[in-house]
Amino acid sequence: MTNALIFGSTGAVGSQILATLLSSPTCMTLTTVSRRAPQTQDPKLRAIIETDTAKWGFSIAKFSPTPSVVFNAVGTTFASAGSVAAQWAIDHDLCVENAKAAKAAGVKTYVYCSSAGTSSSLSPFALTPYAKMKRGVENAIKELDFDNAIILRPGMILGREIPKNKWLEDIFDGLKRISQGLQDKWGMCDLNLLIGLSKTNEGCVAQDQTVIGRAAVAAVEMVEGAKAPSKFWILEQSDIVKLGRDEWKD
Repeated sequence: MTNALIFGSTGAVGSQILATLLSSPTCMTLTTVSRRAPQTQDPKLRAIIETDTAKWGFSIAKFSPTPSVVFNAVGTTFASAGSVAAQWAIDHDLCVENAKAAKAAGVKTYVYCSSAGTSSSLSPFALTPYAKMKRGVENAIKELDFDNAIILRPGMILGREIPKNKWLEDIFDGLKRISQGLQDKWGMCDLNLLIGLSKTNEGCVAQDQTVIGRAAVAAVEMVEGAKAPSKFWILEQSDIVKLGRDEWKD
């Protein structure tokens, strides 16, 4: 990770990827491309402000040297976008174009922050537009055939940068005060069971945004150490907790 690039560095997960990379001795040069400046400064950080997101992907080819790894943590909400079409343009179209541009520029490793439940046939969530957006990006990245691709599928994202679903976050924060393991075990799918959205308790937990950001960086370190299980590697929630919290070493 001597030369890394982040899209979405001002968001919840992207800001944690940024903070983790800035503290990493293996990352020598870090570039961010975003609509507003990151809330941090560092000698090895080059922050590029570009309000026209259509130009983001094209910027990769201009970097010298080419980034060895690109992190894509771009995402918005329906409430912020205003419509499914507007959200699709960001969460799907922009992310796919950025991945294509990275491949064309010769990027070897591509990391994408997706969402839990995007491919589960057992959950009604998989049929939602949001899940289809994320699944479409995952499939596009797989078809591009990077030397290495990492897909993170976090559950509910917790942290101070997340204003939405505040009542749910309070529930999970309360569980964490009792027991971290209780928070991990209960998770979002148990909530779905309670309100009747799911008949299975498979796969979902709530993760702190810091844990997700660290897991993304830890996964790349495993790739560079030839320890990744496959060239197209999907990190489910349990993998994220393992890499970003249980096995994480500052």
